[in-house]
Amino acid sequence: MTPTDGPLHVAIIMDGNGRWAKQRGLPRTFGHREGVKALKRTVEAASGLGVDTLTVFGFSTENWRRPMAEVSELMSLLKAYVESDLERLVREGVKVRVIGRRTGLKPDILAVIDRAEARTAHNTRFLLQVAFNYGGRADITDAARRFAEDVEQGRARAADLDEAMFEQRLSTADTPAPDLIVRTSGERRLSNFLLWECAYAELVFQDVYWPDYGPDHLRAAIAEFRARERRYGGAASDDVLAAG
Repeated sequence: MTPTDGPLHVAIIMDGNGRWAKQRGLPRTFGHREGVKALKRTVEAASGLGVDTLTVFGFSTENWRRPMAEVSELMSLLKAYVESDLERLVREGVKVRVIGRRTGLKPDILAVIDRAEARTAHNTRFLLQVAFNYGGRADITDAARRFAEDVEQGRARAADLDEAMFEQRLSTADTPAPDLIVRTSGERRLSNFLLWECAYAELVFQDVYWPDYGPDHLRAAIAEFRARERRYGGAASDDVLAAG
């Protein structure tokens, strides 16, 4: 099997904060706070491992079903992360982009998102993409609605629709699809994350709760990725050789 270069774009489902806290007899909010520290470690490590885009699943459209106190904590942690790390991200050339629905978010959260994106808009060294109030199905639905509106307004024709045109209406437009999707905590599912974009991503599931995550875990996931042969629907190289 031929090792693969990359990945350039890694996406992470940061899972296990609640179970990490429960193991220690702590409230779930402690797990979320430690999860923010893990995010800082991972962002700092990623570029040194050859990654130029990191997408993290911060808050899903389904997370609104959680207890209000926990939702409020998650919102507060987004604000705290931006306030504590924004200037460092600016200095280090990190561009911040938030994908997901803006509707339903409070003005103070919207202000934090706008500030982070505006302050880092001209950075080009590394892209940190945060999926916040995001769901893969919701994003596909929103893209379909935007295309339907374009057809209604005469800006597009139904016959013109292809994959490239549709992708430009997703919130991930202009960002390459992830090469590698990692999920922590031992769970083995995508949970409505990047459903369109994951078509040919390699999936790695790691048995570590997110608050314990760090450079060594990311390095191990990348090593597993590089040991695989990506075929994009084609035949494996050994199958081709055998057929020849």
